[in-house]
Amino acid sequence: MTCIETFKNTVDYIKGKYPNKDFIGLHEPVFFGKEREYVIDAIDSTFVSSIGEYVNKFESMMEKITGAKYAIAIVNGTNALHMGLILAGVEPGDEVLSQALTFIATANAISYVGAQSVFIDVDKDSLGMSPKALTQFLEQNAEKRSDGTYNKRTSKKIKACVPMHTFGLPCRIDEIANICDYWNICLIEDAAESLGSYYKGKHTGVFGKIGIFSFNGNKTVTCGGGGALVTDDEKIAKRAKHLTTQAKVPHKWEFVHDEIGYNYRMPNLNAALACAQLEQLDTIIKNKRALAASYFEFFTSQGISLIYEIPKAQANFWLNAILLKDREERNAFLTYTNDNGVMTRPVWELMNRLPMFNSFQTDGLENSIWLADRIVNVPSGFRL
Repeated sequence: MTCIETFKNTVDYIKGKYPNKDFIGLHEPVFFGKEREYVIDAIDSTFVSSIGEYVNKFESMMEKITGAKYAIAIVNGTNALHMGLILAGVEPGDEVLSQALTFIATANAISYVGAQSVFIDVDKDSLGMSPKALTQFLEQNAEKRSDGTYNKRTSKKIKACVPMHTFGLPCRIDEIANICDYWNICLIEDAAESLGSYYKGKHTGVFGKIGIFSFNGNKTVTCGGGGALVTDDEKIAKRAKHLTTQAKVPHKWEFVHDEIGYNYRMPNLNAALACAQLEQLDTIIKNKRALAASYFEFFTSQGISLIYEIPKAQANFWLNAILLKDREERNAFLTYTNDNGVMTRPVWELMNRLPMFNSFQTDGLENSIWLADRIVNVPSGFRL
């Protein structure tokens, strides 16, 4: 079978999964619950900003879904990660271990606090940070001191570690948590893409001190723009809510602020939309997992690998990812599918290849480089 035959088969198969559409997007939002009802109710209440019953309801729902003791509604996932880094005590000049294979929001948020990313390689099967690579980097480059762990090469403190569950596929987060505990490094989970994903029976985002989620327009569950920060630490939760409401000291009429704060609370309008979407989460995940299973069977028959969940993981399959032979075949596939009414995309450019971050330390990123030449995302949205 030639490449063109395989590409044509793929386009035909995907169009069969999304019939009666001229163009199939990568992950379009769907609204089939009480979205309109809740949004209109929020408008009628006149509470459309960051105070309202839907903000409180959203936080309660996120606590129930994730199993976290506390959830704080944030205006978007990037701001949630920025806040998580502040709450973890990351300061200017510190280093944060992260991935080069990630969306730019991860590296941007680290830069917001004046810290510098150190890029660790990923595992090929999970696309998430590799515990083996993390251990090797720390053993070769780090040393424990009385006040924390330091990079022997740069003399900077390694304050936090931010792995990401890429495309909603859980990484080996329990191993990463154990490594971070040993090295006294704060674990902040970038679970932006993995709402509804579990590893060893535990929801992503709750393995570390802090976890963050995104509800952007293209996510599994969306409210246009929105995020959440989760934690089991009551002190962190209280400070998160305080800082995200401009650090205003509670009072009926006085405006007193006791530290630099942020306008990061999710508006009630967005929360209303989010609550209606969260009510459909189980249905959405079941639908998307069925699509992933179908894709796995189809692409296997075409001699193409689909990245699937690792053992003991239950993924939401936010975006399904296939692996092509090399960059040339990847580019040919991208051109053919997009020219024929099926949206596909490559993985993000590796962070260390971007001009803002190309001087940052890496561990070589062997797997990340290999994957970046081959990954293509295919349409993964909910099928009505």
